[in-house]
Amino acid sequence: MYTRAITLRWKDNDVYGHVNNVEYYSFFDTVINEYLIESGLDIHNGTAIGLCAESHCTFKAPVAFPGQVEARLRVDHLGSSSVRYAIELHSDRLLAEGWFVHVFVDRETRQSTPIPEPIRTCLAQLS
Repeated sequence: MYTRAITLRWKDNDVYGHVNNVEYYSFFDTVINEYLIESGLDIHNGTAIGLCAESHCTFKAPVAFPGQVEARLRVDHLGSSSVRYAIELHSDRLLAEGWFVHVFVDRETRQSTPIPEPIRTCLAQLS
């Protein structure tokens, strides 16, 4: 499991005084992409890129600025050209849980392509 602390920002709150639900998806995207970049994914020049094909979030509890969210990431399923991540967001309790599916495609053609071996190796470590 990979974990990352995400500092909440004033702009994350909505008029109801808690972090808006759309920000939870941003937290999902942040923890996934930080892990991939730290693991060697070249987001600027790599031949394969991961595109979000599906995402889901179940909200469990509110959180508000100021504070931090701990994002926890693992891999639920590793296919030949796609990966399904499981993500949890925590503060002093479970805030949300969900999933996010990346389909890897060729950067130029946008056609499905096998997950590059270095990325597959780092993803397998989260299984």
